[in-house]
Amino acid sequence: MAKRDFYEVLGVPKNASDEDIKKSYRKLAMKFHPDRNQGDAAKDAEAKFKEVKEAYEMLSDPQKRAAYDQHGHAGVDPNMRGGAEGFGGFGDAFGDIFGDIFGGQGRGGRGGGRQVFRGADLSYAMEITLEEAANGKDSQLRIPGWDECDTCHGSGAKPGTSAKTCSTCHGQGQVQMRQGFFSVQQTCPHCRGTGKIIPDPCGTCHGQGKVKKQKTLEVKIPAGIDDGMRIRSAGNGEPGTNGGPPGDLFIEIRLKKHAIFERDGDDLHCAVPISFSKAALGGEIEVPTLGGKAAIDIPEGTQTGKQFRIRGKGIKGVRGSYPGDLYCHITVETPVKLTEHQKKLLKEFEDSIQKGGGKHQPSGEGWTDKLKGFFGG
Repeated sequence: MAKRDFYEVLGVPKNASDEDIKKSYRKLAMKFHPDRNQGDAAKDAEAKFKEVKEAYEMLSDPQKRAAYDQHGHAGVDPNMRGGAEGFGGFGDAFGDIFGDIFGGQGRGGRGGGRQVFRGADLSYAMEITLEEAANGKDSQLRIPGWDECDTCHGSGAKPGTSAKTCSTCHGQGQVQMRQGFFSVQQTCPHCRGTGKIIPDPCGTCHGQGKVKKQKTLEVKIPAGIDDGMRIRSAGNGEPGTNGGPPGDLFIEIRLKKHAIFERDGDDLHCAVPISFSKAALGGEIEVPTLGGKAAIDIPEGTQTGKQFRIRGKGIKGVRGSYPGDLYCHITVETPVKLTEHQKKLLKEFEDSIQKGGGKHQPSGEGWTDKLKGFFGG
């Protein structure tokens, strides 16, 4: 099958400028790129993509274009696949197309200049008590920071000397690497993107232009904050590179273990031990809350594991409209270190319970029936 005219493939006249040829190629290459065509249309799109690519390879090179204009397809070798030098224009445009397709910036910043990088974020773990989490607090935090070097005033060069333009990237901070059809822009390995070389670094900051110092931050802990939540302190991370913005500091909250309460979201839980007699006879008891004391009524015959809920005595979360609840879990304590007289009284009490049958033991009969079934009795 005879090849179509290269100008016809790209849809441009023979007197088209290099820029018009490049624009047309980019438009068609994006249209027929394999990544943008799937299914049944993929095969046809791939063939057209190759055709458009070949046309641009020839017309983007002045020598090949001149030979083609004079002799047509016979004037160029269809098998020629030169390196980066032969297809420099194609490599540049191909890099631009990949940038457009995948959301990049084409050739890595056509305006040139040094690469600017945002500073890294920092993380700090802060331990606070449950009371501080519930009520909030203002705290001071000492963290390592960076200040301009007083010796070189931020230049990084020894006083009396100055930085010089990088001879590798000529101050751009980036170099272009070409291989075949591809043109890749990357950070200059010599100056590491700064665009400058410091022949004689400052002895104080060792060429960094900054020195590490401790600084104190005022941190406001909001009421209701919970374990694992983070507070963002903007601009207090590591400084940026080449004038880039600093990163942020993230303060991660860690709740200290409380002697009485366990937190579950906005609710609080606590274990409340009561005596054997109080559980049997019932009565009022006092329980602790974060705001003081509260009273609950223990009904007669309360068993271990009974749960009492006190509304509104939990914690109001940072995003909550109302405070959570306090759950009191009853634990009936068994008396220990009894005297002989107390043991005698308990023995008499036990005998009287046994004479009363199952009515005094709410779980006794059910337990006996389970045992009989287990042992096949």
